[in-house]
Amino acid sequence: MSLEMFPPLALVSIRYTLSGALLILFAMARGLHLPRGRELGAVCLSGFLTLGIGNGALVFSEVIIPSGIAGLIITISPFWMVGVEALFPGGERLYAPTIGGMVVGLLGAGLLFTPDAGVHGIDKNLLNGFLMLQLGMAGWSIGSIYQRRQPGKTHPIIAGGVQQFAAGMILTPFALAIREHPIHWSTRGMMALLYLVFFGSIVGYSAYMYALDRLPVAIVSVYPYVNAIVAVGLGWLIYQEPFGMREAVAMVVIFAGVWAVKRYSPQRHQQRINARQGENQSPDLATADCFGGKGAAGHAEERGEDE
Repeated sequence: MSLEMFPPLALVSIRYTLSGALLILFAMARGLHLPRGRELGAVCLSGFLTLGIGNGALVFSEVIIPSGIAGLIITISPFWMVGVEALFPGGERLYAPTIGGMVVGLLGAGLLFTPDAGVHGIDKNLLNGFLMLQLGMAGWSIGSIYQRRQPGKTHPIIAGGVQQFAAGMILTPFALAIREHPIHWSTRGMMALLYLVFFGSIVGYSAYMYALDRLPVAIVSVYPYVNAIVAVGLGWLIYQEPFGMREAVAMVVIFAGVWAVKRYSPQRHQQRINARQGENQSPDLATADCFGGKGAAGHAEERGEDE
């Protein structure tokens, strides 16, 4: 709905500039730690890769291919995520049960969107959309794994806000310079934009950043399968789209894939978290920092004063 009002570049730029600015203002008002120096540069780079390239490619693809097809293609992204993680030095190894679980989830998502794929077939637009989404998934995966490996005191939710603001600001000159269709103002489009800002970016992406910092990559990477379920559920509730045996079976298959990935994922990342607790602070303390008004730097100062 938002693309009915905004051209793709303008939509991505406005959305992330607004959501990122709101999270940064929240951090400043609560006195939370914001990234500086090298940490700030790393956060901005990962934000551009993840949101500027990753989400930007998705928005552009939905202009030329149906959203159902885009949803099906996006379910390939877990393979990008675990593959990029495995290629990084010291990355989590690929295990056959984990790959098997992702394949099961992919089959379930494919079952949800099979009718769309059958109707539209393979044409030039579909091929271009597929290639564009591969670029987007590569950017999203590389940016996510890069951010995950960066040391720093910034809470992941606040780091996500800086990422969003950086991606929006980097894309703004391109949105102004590249000629796209003019903005068609409408109440429907504004409501869609506000939904994306608050629920898609501030809530959804913040949850993603927190999970990326706390969970193994293989578990975090299965979010597209859950998105497919949400899309079908909202379509049934809001637009009265059909929900029958095929959709029910697909959801069971998707949940089975998610369960398999969670059940057989390596525990190495949890060991990293436990090691990090001794160097910085525990995940519970980090959460308290974000919503209790004190950043990691503030607690470090308090520990110094106590000593």
